[in-house]
Amino acid sequence: MMMWKLLLRGVVMAGVLACSPLHVQAGEVRDGSHDFDFARGSWHTHATQVLDPFDGGTHTVTLDGTKTARPLWNGRAWLEEIEADGPDGHWEGATLFVYNTKAKQWSQTYIDGDSGEMESPTIGSFKDGRGEFFGTTVYKGSTVLARGVWSDIKPNSHRFEISYSRDGGRTWVTAFKADLTRLK
Repeated sequence: MMMWKLLLRGVVMAGVLACSPLHVQAGEVRDGSHDFDFARGSWHTHATQVLDPFDGGTHTVTLDGTKTARPLWNGRAWLEEIEADGPDGHWEGATLFVYNTKAKQWSQTYIDGDSGEMESPTIGSFKDGRGEFFGTTVYKGSTVLARGVWSDIKPNSHRFEISYSRDGGRTWVTAFKADLTRLK
């Protein structure tokens, strides 16, 4: 059964990557290595986790806390640390962003502070002030597509949202969203 899940995850990831631009077209030379420069500093985060995204999304948990982001390797990587409180207590996590200079894409990997488990990375890039990252995740025992979107990027605020799809990306449901405002 585990081998079947790994095979399915590999096939889904291959499909996601096949739909993503893995190289830069002639004339499209764009260095995206500083796409996350907007995230530097400390931010208040107001996050909502949707507990039933495929069943109407009516059950949610709201968290408030702080996100701190700092660059590594002259901005080609970023470490984001998150601490938030909600009705179920305190939550901590970290996200590592790494820019692949050959593919001209970012990877985003979340690490849970309690378990130390790393989620599968999402891969993507920014265009016109919007970042879209795609990958897979396991939701209630099934592998689903995951999409992370960075949007509404302004000097003192931005938004991040995670959506899931279990129909190959034809439809998406919100699983997590965060509105962030700069503290410093």
